[in-house]
This record gives sequence, structure tokens and C-alpha cells, in this order.
Amino acid sequence: MMLMFCHTRHAAHHLRRLHSTDPMKIAPLLLPFLTPANAFAPQKTTLPSRSFSSSSLLDMPICILVEAEIKEDRMEEFLEMIEKNAVASRQEPGCIRFDVLQSEDAPNKFFFYEVYQDADAIAHHKTQPHYLAWGDFKESGGTVSSVSKKASGKFMT
Repeated sequence: MMLMFCHTRHAAHHLRRLHSTDPMKIAPLLLPFLTPANAFAPQKTTLPSRSFSSSSLLDMPICILVEAEIKEDRMEEFLEMIEKNAVASRQEPGCIRFDVLQSEDAPNKFFFYEVYQDADAIAHHKTQPHYLAWGDFKESGGTVSSVSKKASGKFMT
């Protein structure tokens, strides 16, 4: 086992004092100052193994990421509508999460982070009045842009 000095100053002091002494006499004196070299190394942790079958991959949550830029003169209307949308969406069966985030760089840019249990939950969401209100808002010219991306959940909390 490789050893290193834990309290280097103290060990060096003893070595200087005893440098001409028999090494077998020095070793017991230095033992309190020695520690295994790997004692301060990060401990290797093993994450639990998780295997996925083709059927379990189908059971992964589905995430929708929306980036929307709202026209400045429609912000008040948008905020009222999107709050209702988020609150009602969270009550839907199969909706795991619905977050509305506002950009710090551009106050009229928003991100929606939506997580659904499966495709059926998304299909149900798209039939709801609060979702349709978002579509109406976009169609009426309330957005500068709106881009949606679909992703599969992998490592989520």
C-alpha cells in the first residue's frame, strides 16, 4: 500500500531530527503521520444499473420544450392566458409538470417546460380549452415566434 504524509510539517521535523537513526526505529514514530494515499481521493461510486427494454423505453415521459417570443404590446394578455393554461394543465391526467419560465435577457421571451406521462396525455392536453387559448393567442398575432421541440425523458427528477 502506498503511503503519504498527512501532516507533512510534523513528519519532516521528525525526519530531520532522526535522519541518521535506523529506519526501523523511525517507522513506528511516523505511523501517526502516515495515511493511505487513497484516503483523500474521491471514492468511486457505482450507480444502480438500469436496463431498458424496448417496452420500457416507450414508458419514458415525453417532454415538450417551447420557446416563445411575445409581442411587447400583448404581454399583459399573454401572462393572464399562460397562467391559466399552466394551472389548468397541471390538473390534467398524465401531466407531470408544466413550468413557464421568463428569460432574464429578453423579458418578452418565455420557455414552457412540459412533461407528460405519455402520448395519450399530450393528445388529451391538446383538446383542452386552455391549450386552445394558447393557439388562439398565436393565431391572433400575439407572438413574434414560437418553436416547440419534443424530447424523451432520460434522467429526470
